[in-house]
Amino acid sequence: MTARGLGLLLLVAGFAVLSPPLGAVEIAPHRALYTMTLGSTAVDSGVVGATGAMDYEWGETCNGWTIEQRYRLKMRYAESRDVDVTSTFVTWESKDGLRYRFNQRETRNGALDQEIRGEAKLDGPGKGGIAVFTKPRPQTLKLAPGVLFPSAHTILLINKAKAGATFVTRQVFDGATDENAVQVSAVIAAKVPADPISGKPNPLLERSGWRIRLAFFPVDPKAETPDYELGMDLLDDGVSRDMVIDYGDYSIRAKLDDIEPLDKPAC
Repeated sequence: MTARGLGLLLLVAGFAVLSPPLGAVEIAPHRALYTMTLGSTAVDSGVVGATGAMDYEWGETCNGWTIEQRYRLKMRYAESRDVDVTSTFVTWESKDGLRYRFNQRETRNGALDQEIRGEAKLDGPGKGGIAVFTKPRPQTLKLAPGVLFPSAHTILLINKAKAGATFVTRQVFDGATDENAVQVSAVIAAKVPADPISGKPNPLLERSGWRIRLAFFPVDPKAETPDYELGMDLLDDGVSRDMVIDYGDYSIRAKLDDIEPLDKPAC
């Protein structure tokens, strides 16, 4: 289980192709808490249980977006020991979609499993660029024209959903692994109704939204099937309600338990 596998994940990315313009989306900075449990599991998957929690923050600065995602997940297996995974994923992305910094750290049963750090930049809207990693090893990857970063991708999806699109596919670079950008295909379904937590009114949740399913394909361009899929209710203010991460032989459900607004910058 990696930060990329959880999505968000919402690291759900090109500004040159946004239509209508970026300003049409009013992102609401927020902090959301999710409970994570096992969704479905195939008989031969070996997975018999999963419990955990995720803390997700989408913040705003005068010139960028910040994401802080932390989770702890205990996976239980029928014929092997339990695995306790903790992950911290912190990013900053410029509002023009051209610069991106990422820092991810993951442990398994208390031991460091991977640490990834670096930054990426594009040469201009719709142009290519580079991603420079300092961990786990120094390397530079070339980013193809049209690659998007995560916050821009979420905003693109909202704009496309507002315009009535039902299918969007883009290459997205998130830095959750030390690989290049991956192809993310989104199917946008019908609108979903407002759904306050525990029946309590909340301006962050009383918004239009859409049921969206994202398929994340391997870096290999010849791959015909996705590594995993992410289903969620994405609201037009950037809030993601309950999510399901589907790995094929099992799935993880993330249920929204609490949400609160974060301050906007005084620019």
